[in-house]
Amino acid sequence: MGDISQQLVEQVRQAVDTGESLAITGGGSKPFLGRGLRGEPLRLADHAGIVNYEPVELVLTARAGTRLADIDATLAEHGQRLAFEPPRFGETDTIGGTLAANLSGPGRPWQGSIRDHVLGLRLINGQGEHMRFGGQVMKNVAGYDASRLQAGALGTLGVITEVSLKVLPLPAVEQTLMQPMDHHAALALMNRLAGQSKPLSAACWYQGQLYLRLSGSRPAVEATSKAWRADSGGEMGELDDGDIFWRQLRDQQLPFFDGQAPLWRLSVNPTATLEGVDDHALIDWGGAQRWSRQPESLSGMAEKAASAGGQAALFRHGDRSGEVMHPQPAPLRSIQKRLKASFDPKGLFNPQHLYSWL
Repeated sequence: MGDISQQLVEQVRQAVDTGESLAITGGGSKPFLGRGLRGEPLRLADHAGIVNYEPVELVLTARAGTRLADIDATLAEHGQRLAFEPPRFGETDTIGGTLAANLSGPGRPWQGSIRDHVLGLRLINGQGEHMRFGGQVMKNVAGYDASRLQAGALGTLGVITEVSLKVLPLPAVEQTLMQPMDHHAALALMNRLAGQSKPLSAACWYQGQLYLRLSGSRPAVEATSKAWRADSGGEMGELDDGDIFWRQLRDQQLPFFDGQAPLWRLSVNPTATLEGVDDHALIDWGGAQRWSRQPESLSGMAEKAASAGGQAALFRHGDRSGEVMHPQPAPLRSIQKRLKASFDPKGLFNPQHLYSWL
């Protein structure tokens, strides 16, 4: 393991000459995403290692194949973390794959997504050029948008070889509160509490229970916990080992995620009510993210999400031979096609992985 960027560049240049498609893979922990990979494998798992870490500056740079577990261990030594809480689907999850999939955990509305934490990156484009975008310090925003474009592109815009991220200190204290209620009451309460200047860092509703996580200084967490529990009339209690619950939610290890039924992810207005979805959903991100398991078509789920001001995607299982991402209007399709042509003019990288038309 180490720097194999030149080997990767040579493989891309060979593909440019032959016209052969490339299937970009990292740790291989998320094969369920997208519409499936096709082409000659281009593996980044061995392109690993932390290139630079400045704890005082809160900046870390790592090669794309670096495992999240290794980054966690390094940051923990200095009392720091990846604040966007990337999900783990196995021991081989990498920072490059996490960025390409645009994955963030329960604290997304309060701490930002991985896209918000990216400062810069290195990328091999579809002409075999190894390019650098952005920087390695928080005040350097040159090329920042080009770096953020890679979040959620699923490797269709190039081969990410290096990522620079801002990191944050671990919270001094965390506490999880829970209260039984239906989803209507949970949505109302989550949105009301989110509007307060309190140390709320995660909020979800699952199996008839509202879960709230407080993170920050001990005085702020304890004062907020006391006030909210008093406001509930004694119905709100503290969950022991709350960190286990949030980790299981983050990594989709709760019983809700078991089985082979299609798993839909809906990103919507947090105050919206989704009839026919919310009753059996897992509501996360304070209402902004709904997970649903039902044998519905993409068009049907997209229509429901659009009515709530958002989008739907088939995250896992189900029929993946057709489209799995929310339909895009013609103007956005045109922009995405132009971006693809700019970064990857021959269409070598993960063809049709994101959309059949890309």
